[in-house]
Amino acid sequence: MGVRGPVPKRADQRRRTNKEGGPVTKGAATGTARIPAAAKDWHPAAKRWYWALKASGQAAFYEPSDWMEAWVSAQVLSDMFLAEKLSAMLFAAWQGASARLLTTEGDRRRVRIELERGDAQDPDKEAGVASMRAWRDKLAGGA
Repeated sequence: MGVRGPVPKRADQRRRTNKEGGPVTKGAATGTARIPAAAKDWHPAAKRWYWALKASGQAAFYEPSDWMEAWVSAQVLSDMFLAEKLSAMLFAAWQGASARLLTTEGDRRRVRIELERGDAQDPDKEAGVASMRAWRDKLAGGA
């Protein structure tokens, strides 16, 4: 789908089962990426954003160039917070860089990356199962 249009649904919410997209060109990663240290003079919010990137699931896909882009983005974010006046154009540019780093769920869904936390239960699915059990019990003469 690309970067335009609505955010795609999660894979378990889609109805379409036929294969989408074409072939993917793959390359070998060069090992573990070295994560540059946060600058000491960054604004606290920029440091928190950068540390959050390190702890996020998509960081497993980052290469050294991605970490440098994240470092530059954190520097720009810090400069924006420390400036006398916030620049809307600079903020829009920072948001674009942030999107390329897949920092939001919508950004990740657009490139078909879904992160899951532990054994998260789907409440709709659980409600459906409970409803089916209730009907089965009722039909069996139990309720």
